[in-house]
Amino acid sequence: MWNSISHSFPVQLLRLHLKKNLTLVALWGILVMVFLGGFGKVLGIPYLFLDPEYLNKVGWQSYFMMGVGFSIFTMAFHMTTYIMDAARFKFLAVLSKPFLKFCINNSLIPFLVYLTYCFAVIQFQLGNEDQSSSIIWSFLMGFSGGNLLTFALLFIYFAFTNKDFFIMFADNLDRQLRRAKVSRANVIRRYKDQKLAKDTVYSYLDLNLKLREVRMDLAHFEGHKILKVFDQNHLNLVVIEAILVAVILLLGFVGDTEWLQFPAAMSVLLILSILTLLVGALTFWLRSWTSFVVIAFFLLINGASRTPWLNRPHTALGMDYSVDKAEYNLQTIRDLMSDENLAKDKALHLEILENWKAQFPAEERPKLVILACSGGGQRSALWTLHVIQQMHAITKGKIMDHTRLITGASGGLIGAAFFRELYLRTQLGELDSPVSIEYLDQISSDNLNPIIFTLMVNDLLIRNQYIEYEDNYYLKDRGYAFENQLNKNTMGVLDKALSEYEIPEYEAQIPLLPITPLIVNDGRKLLIAPHSMSFMGGTAMEAEGTEKVQVIDFLRFFEKQNSSNLRFISALRMGATFPFITPNIQLPSNPQMEIMDAGLSDNFGISDALRFIDTFDDWIHENTDGVVLITIRDSEKVQEIEDKKPPSILQKLFIPIKNIYINWDNVQTLNNERAFTYMKEKLPFAMDRIEFEYSSKDFLEGQLNQLGDSEVDSEQLEIQRASLNWRLTSKEKRDILNSISSPQNQYALDQVKELFGAPPR
Repeated sequence: MWNSISHSFPVQLLRLHLKKNLTLVALWGILVMVFLGGFGKVLGIPYLFLDPEYLNKVGWQSYFMMGVGFSIFTMAFHMTTYIMDAARFKFLAVLSKPFLKFCINNSLIPFLVYLTYCFAVIQFQLGNEDQSSSIIWSFLMGFSGGNLLTFALLFIYFAFTNKDFFIMFADNLDRQLRRAKVSRANVIRRYKDQKLAKDTVYSYLDLNLKLREVRMDLAHFEGHKILKVFDQNHLNLVVIEAILVAVILLLGFVGDTEWLQFPAAMSVLLILSILTLLVGALTFWLRSWTSFVVIAFFLLINGASRTPWLNRPHTALGMDYSVDKAEYNLQTIRDLMSDENLAKDKALHLEILENWKAQFPAEERPKLVILACSGGGQRSALWTLHVIQQMHAITKGKIMDHTRLITGASGGLIGAAFFRELYLRTQLGELDSPVSIEYLDQISSDNLNPIIFTLMVNDLLIRNQYIEYEDNYYLKDRGYAFENQLNKNTMGVLDKALSEYEIPEYEAQIPLLPITPLIVNDGRKLLIAPHSMSFMGGTAMEAEGTEKVQVIDFLRFFEKQNSSNLRFISALRMGATFPFITPNIQLPSNPQMEIMDAGLSDNFGISDALRFIDTFDDWIHENTDGVVLITIRDSEKVQEIEDKKPPSILQKLFIPIKNIYINWDNVQTLNNERAFTYMKEKLPFAMDRIEFEYSSKDFLEGQLNQLGDSEVDSEQLEIQRASLNWRLTSKEKRDILNSISSPQNQYALDQVKELFGAPPR
């Protein structure tokens, strides 16, 4: 029995894949690791597969699309392995419908992965989304329907082409092989390999899934005729791959159509399908030359990537890239920091502060509030908006009356900017209130699907599409897809030019909100605001060259490139450039200025807040009752020290990078604590601090207390926390919103109420 099992066709194919096709098997293994949460959990990658979103909702339709994606990837695996390895098994050549039977026997790995996926979906939906069994059943039926429909269409195609293509092209192929010496030599070499291959298959599964014995004697068949049977399926592979690439290119032209934007995980599967098919095509045609040609092609593309055709910049909408570029050198930077500019900008903001002060009774010395919002993708955007809404509600709007400055990075600043716009529209009478659950739903709607979709259909293949904005044309990329989706999610309220906030900020209708992404070229900040704020970047001493200027004023530096017309959502995106997800924006300067996420320099906005306080400390001392710095963090400031386990050899390779990543937050926090303490001691007025933190620790401790254990380790906390990306599951949204009820955050709300005259609860 063991001999019969070990020499069955499915087992022999599995053995061959483990021995020869480990790269293809590894792709399936990575998918299993993703499903089971062993890969990309912190970034939320498993949730893209286990809780896919299509048309802004999770339903049977989204799982149907996942079924289509899985079946296409599975067929790519079958076609590639057939082209590479089918000639080893000579008995296939004389079977009817050899490719279909090969697929059935080659389905052991895909079948196990499919079972794992369904199990993971059931476990996730029951444990995280609290879905009913009927809803979960509809998800699985949708997934199965997508699989069955796609497999049926593909198998019907192969059932007909196996016969038709052989009859139509067999003689033609033979003539072509005689004319092409290289191809002829390739076929002869493959035939020799076939003769040397050991045929150790005793049985195979037929189309009815019944086990059949291999009893055919192939000695009387001519070798070149056997090869023609395999060659016809290579033509099928070429046709299918060409159709798939053509469809993806076509989708690039109609990608703005919402129903054509696939779930992010499906887009990933289609990318893997194309790569898998390319492996098969290259291996078939190039054989032993495959590695050399691939490396040569990579080097060629790498060299050509410097050319203007392949190296087109990721642009910021609203900027004018057609005029002469701004000179980006030390002299220009120092000129911007002249005494005249510093004095002019400071005087302007003193006027803004006076306009704000005039909104209060003459005898009142109001508290000046500064909000500092940390970055952290969509979880930070939702958390920041929720906290500000809660403060606005309990103070009946007084908190925003006192707020003069909002600082921060990435998602936190996006959430704060969204609330600021809602607050402005409320003042103008366009909205009843900026506090509504619908705004929380809008800011937490999926942003990731269009990004990954655009990466697949446009950025990875050919970047040749442009969009028109304010009479200029800009390259359409996944950065634009992010902006476009954010604009749709927020009902277009943020779709403004930077200059449209100039008057509301000057008249103190809304707080200042500078966006400060990092300049990759030299590590400085680029300060983007409707009013020049050169004083945030240094002093006259720095302008003289004795110190390094820390900030470049965007408005003045790119004045000739139409900086005031910058699309505000593009500015927000510049401050929220998540690595690899959204591309770095390049600005029209010489040398070219490249922009990265603001969180790299200060993820919490504390340094900008303290710089503002230090600049206007005299005015604050004379006109206010002090400063209240409200920090909205998307992480805990103080955590228990983790007891690390001894790392494995593989883990040791990544520990240096991992240590830098996990401690970046801690290093910035410690630097901010030092700066805050120093500033508080030197100021002639009171500076209070109120801290909100998104943390799942209280939730976990409550669960563990029921089990008689109150210890929460860092691994448990990280698993519970919402993932760091631009897509949140329903459970993650609930966890973020429920975090406001923690003792830490309730105490912070009490402090807000007490400071603004309301009695504590």
